[in-house]
Order: sequence, then C-alpha cells, then structure tokens
Amino acid sequence: MSKAILGRKLGMTQLFTEEGKVVPVTVIESGNNVVIQNKTPETDGYFAIQLGFGEVKEHKVIKPLKGHFDKAGVKPVKFIRELRLTSASEYKVGDSIGVDIFSAGDVVDVTGTSKGKGFAGGIKRHNFARGPMGHGSKSHREPGSTGAMISGPGGRVLKGKKLPGRMGGNKVTVQCLTVVKVDTDRNLILIKGAVPGPKKGFVMIKDTVKPKKNKQ
Repeated sequence: MSKAILGRKLGMTQLFTEEGKVVPVTVIESGNNVVIQNKTPETDGYFAIQLGFGEVKEHKVIKPLKGHFDKAGVKPVKFIRELRLTSASEYKVGDSIGVDIFSAGDVVDVTGTSKGKGFAGGIKRHNFARGPMGHGSKSHREPGSTGAMISGPGGRVLKGKKLPGRMGGNKVTVQCLTVVKVDTDRNLILIKGAVPGPKKGFVMIKDTVKPKKNKQ
C-alpha cells in the first residue's frame, strides 16, 4: 500500500460513459487529510502515518487527544486512522493530503463500518433455510438443532455457533473497486459500485495491493 486517504460517504448516484452506458457510483467527500504522526522503526518499530479527517469542536475533544493534536501542531479532527504505507517516510507531520493522489482508473479498497441492523434472527443474519410453514410445524423460523454438544451433563453451545444476535456494525472492506472520476474542485472521489456504511459514514480509501505471484 503506497497511498491512502480518509473521507465521508455522501451517497450513490450514476454517471454515463461516452458510449451511453450507466455506471453506478458512490460519492465520497475527502481532501484536507492531515498527517498527525509519522511512525518509524527507530521510534515505533515500523513505518506508518496517522491521518486525520473531519471537523470537530475543541470542547468535545478529550484532554489526552487534545495534547496529541497540540504536539503535532494541527487542529482537532474527528476521524483518525493509522496507515502502514510503504512511502510513509515521505510524509511529514502537518502535511495535507488531497484527492489528487488518486485518478480515474485507479483500483482501490474501501474500508468502512457496515450499517447496524440491530437484533436479527438466523434467517436474516446467516441466511438459514425456513422450516415448514404448515399448521403442524412448530419451527417456522427457529434456528433448529445446535448440535450434540448441548446434550448431556455439562453440555454447552460451542463458541462461534451461528445463532440469532446483533447484526451489522462491523468493519468491512470491499476490494478492487474502480475510481471513475476525481473532482479536485469539490474534493470528491466517485467510485464504481457500493461501499460499506451509511450516508455520512467515514471510510478509508487505499490503493489495492496486487498479490505477488509465486515463482515456480
């Protein structure tokens, strides 16, 4: 990974190509990313930079974080992420990163927090099959058997078993998406397809790392 940026998802729209084809795109507002910290092997054991994005009122910033911003000499930001970039040594604290680091045709990975769905049953959460819907059935949407471990003394449900529970609100990365357009005047990046999270949700865009081919 050599370049990355933070942004906010604005929503989806569509563009038309020169051939007249419709391309669904997600609009991400970015720009004005500030480098808060630069980590090196001498101080931290690895190369990385800490990026910040988004405005926040100073009275809402906790004291330890405010001291971190003051040390870097930057304004408080709302969204902070650490990125292990191969070119981390090229950045300095206080540097600003804009949307112009990407261009149309770039292939990127987008990371965000998926929409929270609340408590969900097994059918919605794990795509379980539905039971018989006749009047004689007593298990229309129940999870069914949890396995033999539940029987006998000391029986228990194995950890990680697929059951009803909280759904969504997880860190999700969608890989190999194509940048369709970059609007430097309005600090917008238009990416083909859908990206994780709701509108106004924070996302991280980074270039896709191509897997190395094994030498035979």
